Amino acid sequence: MTFDVDIIFKIAAIGIIVAVLSQVLIRAGREDQAMMTTLAGILVVLFLIVQMIYEFFETVKAMFQF
Repeated sequence: MTFDVDIIFKIAAIGIIVAVLSQVLIRAGREDQAMMTTLAGILVVLFLIVQMIYEFFETVKAMFQF
C-alpha cells in the first residue's frame, strides 16, 4: 500500500465545495439545507477515510499471512 496524496486533495475539494454551498444556502435563508449539505460532506469524507483504513488493514493482514 502506498500513501496516495490525492486523498488529501479530494478531502480538501469536498471541504471547499461544501463550504461554498453551505454559505450560498445560508444566505438564501435555507439553513436546514445548508446543515444537510455539511452533514453529507462529512459522510463522504468519512467514507473515504474508512475505505483507506480498510485497505490498510487488508494490507497488514496480507503481510502476516503465511
